Amino acid sequence: MRQVTADLTAERLGSGDVPVFGTPALVALLEAAAVNALAGHLGTGETTVGTRLELAHLAPTPVGAAVRAEAELVAVQGRTLTFAAKAFDHREQIGECRHVRVIVPRDRFLARVGEKT
Repeated sequence: MRQVTADLTAERLGSGDVPVFGTPALVALLEAAAVNALAGHLGTGETTVGTRLELAHLAPTPVGAAVRAEAELVAVQGRTLTFAAKAFDHREQIGECRHVRVIVPRDRFLARVGEKT
């Protein structure tokens, strides 16, 4: 559960000019739900990274409202995990997505990132 603050609005995030829960914040909420769904299920030294997200932002949510998301693992293909996730405010469903994450060795992933700095 997260409360919508001014920092999470479309106008603050640059994704629009209205003071409602912004789509980039919705994406982060849905991704976090997928990550949380994996808690305790990865091997030692493993993490996941998001690689794809197909999103529908269905309804606006005002500042001050609470939002929450849930994710269900719907497919596993090797190291590729596909989730169906939904987000809600206090009145209705506000978004849904299909989200793909890939299991990677954390150290190797961070080493690759380090090569770019």
